[in-house]
Amino acid sequence: MSKIISVHSFRGGTGKSNTTANLAALLATDGARVGVVDTDIASPGIHVLFNMDESDMDHTLNDYLWGKCSIDEAAHDITKNVSADITGKIFMVPSSIKAGEIARILREGYDVGLLNDGFRDLVEKLKLDYLLIDTHPGLNEETLLSIAISDALIIIMRPDSQDYQGTIVTVDVAKKLDVPKMLIVVNKVPSQFNPAEVRARVEQTYEATVGAIFPHSDEMMTLASSGIFSVKYPDNVMSKSMRELANMLKA
Repeated sequence: MSKIISVHSFRGGTGKSNTTANLAALLATDGARVGVVDTDIASPGIHVLFNMDESDMDHTLNDYLWGKCSIDEAAHDITKNVSADITGKIFMVPSSIKAGEIARILREGYDVGLLNDGFRDLVEKLKLDYLLIDTHPGLNEETLLSIAISDALIIIMRPDSQDYQGTIVTVDVAKKLDVPKMLIVVNKVPSQFNPAEVRARVEQTYEATVGAIFPHSDEMMTLASSGIFSVKYPDNVMSKSMRELANMLKA
């Protein structure tokens, strides 16, 4: 049974794209066929983690939304970009990084219903086990519809007062939309914080399950989005937490 998983944050800079990319790599390492769609059309970036650049993008999500190609034609097999040891597959649907095309989307908009139809078509045509949707921060029509069709929602936040307040809105919306599974990930937790206390506070505040607590990582900062962290540092404590989160998605 295929699963659609949205990865979301109320604010930018939480590590949403990094989490999405790592989960995709870990699920594919276990032999799954995984699709990743970058729906952060205004500020795309997850393609960098998969070592893609503009010359690799024959078609993008923008082309699909403008009727220039089918959704599967915008999907690129980037498995080997991640690791030669992956037994599954990773397909990436990037958003365009061309300034003119970003401006057109912002100016003219697009059919959000077409986007969600594309998610289902992608799952079917590529025979995906998992489709990960890297959403745009905040809440808009596209995000709401993506969450509504998801089998699981991962909400990324930091231990920051603004994130605590903004995340309340996302959690409330997800509960009203009856998302089958919702997991909160607290990222970039300073070493001075007690992870157990952070987990308890978040679960009490939102009445939701915390899927992982990721510590602040100098290795992650040094990697600087030049690769997939769990592939580069498989024995790191953060990679092990990523693995536990991936396993929770399988259940």
